[in-house]
Amino acid sequence: MTTTRRTALRLGGTAVAAAVAVPALGSPAAARSHGFDPRPGSDGVGDPLFPTLGNGGYQVVHYDLTFDFTPVTYDFTAAVRIEARATQDLSSFNLDTDGHTIDSITVAGRPATWEISPGKSGQELTVTPARPLRDGRAFTTEVRYRGNGKAPRLGLTGWKFGTDGGFASAAQSSRADTFLPCNDTPSDKATWTFHISAPEGYVAAANGELLHKSPRADGSTVWHFALRERMATELIGIAVVKGTYLYGTSHRGLPLRHIVPRGQEDKYAPIVARTADHLAWLEAKFGRYPFSVYGVHIYDGYTDALENQTLSLFSTNWFKPNAQGQPGYETTMVHELVHQWFGDSVTPNDWQQAWLNEGPAVYYAGVYGEERGWSVLEDKMKATYEKLDAVRAADGPPGLPRALGGTNIYDGGALVLYALDKQVGQRKFDRIMREWVRRFKDSTYTSEDFIRHAVDVTGDRSLDPFLRDWLFGAVNPPMPGHPDWRATV
Repeated sequence: MTTTRRTALRLGGTAVAAAVAVPALGSPAAARSHGFDPRPGSDGVGDPLFPTLGNGGYQVVHYDLTFDFTPVTYDFTAAVRIEARATQDLSSFNLDTDGHTIDSITVAGRPATWEISPGKSGQELTVTPARPLRDGRAFTTEVRYRGNGKAPRLGLTGWKFGTDGGFASAAQSSRADTFLPCNDTPSDKATWTFHISAPEGYVAAANGELLHKSPRADGSTVWHFALRERMATELIGIAVVKGTYLYGTSHRGLPLRHIVPRGQEDKYAPIVARTADHLAWLEAKFGRYPFSVYGVHIYDGYTDALENQTLSLFSTNWFKPNAQGQPGYETTMVHELVHQWFGDSVTPNDWQQAWLNEGPAVYYAGVYGEERGWSVLEDKMKATYEKLDAVRAADGPPGLPRALGGTNIYDGGALVLYALDKQVGQRKFDRIMREWVRRFKDSTYTSEDFIRHAVDVTGDRSLDPFLRDWLFGAVNPPMPGHPDWRATV
């Protein structure tokens, strides 16, 4: 049997379509006769909070994304080349997608067939190669697709739209599939290259370093970026906005590049300049920043703050002095910068480990604020302790959340670290945290890994039950150094 698909021969402008004959897959019996047993890859990796997130049967090595976006109308045409390696004999495999029209797919250079079906967090794109793939084989999949940023999605969207007619991506935790077909799980990190087009009057942004820009005859420009360190899909940070790039360096010479709203450079330049001092403060605690570039993107189309790898995204609403006239927003800047170590470089294997992203970010932002006289960390931790038993009952303990976004993984995760600090002392605690980001740099982890790590670093086996009680228990254990603390809710 053959099927016919329509293939766009180029991106941007007017696409020219051509009919492509797709040959049928050879029979499983024929494949088995050659010494291997191809089977479909799974449509999920078993994430406790997102069962159908990600896909099994392969590991991605590299994504190369070409994205041609038209502001105001929000139409886009795109292509993604995915370099991967099979982890089993594969007759077919899945990608996560949501809201895209697929124009063509090739696997290993040959046209492939595909089906799209509903999934719990988006859509499942099942790809059947012309020939089965052997376990261990490296293969390349190319998907050409198109869509509109404001089109309906089956799941949540990662698109954030500003008053400029542009967009920025906020894909955490399951929204990368609204930008590209991908293996949307933090357990499958890869390197990335981006080729993002922006018309005259707009700039493009993406994770990693800007390599060069290519002008086009229509007045638009293609911006080429490379992220050489591996990244989880949920941290993708692409954008096309009316913005201005501001540049600087850290105390160690790390390149800094920021994007601020055009026309508001004078307002935001001194704010983004604080990043160098934030880096110096955190590098003194954790060691060298784990990537080759950093910066913040301030955009009116976003209402929160997010740790997109190498380019944290902030709402314009963050940057106002607090009631005392202090720049308390700097603690949020530190929070997202902490994530570059905890969450971006050292990444959870699944979303139930999210306390080890958010706990350190909340904890060290609190330490930073306390050192500057803006807040008292102990007061915050006591207030968290008093309420956390009720949170554990409603939302799960910090190490076993029933959903993302709760107090348990944020302030509760910070409380776990505060308790660990009080239990082992400042010097050992600092060593645990510094060695953690060094040991697991550019990799994924679990709570079990952290427990073993704390025991290994200190040689104290009592930390195993201590941390298990704090992470997984139904109620708060006693707080070391504060036997008077009680749950009040």
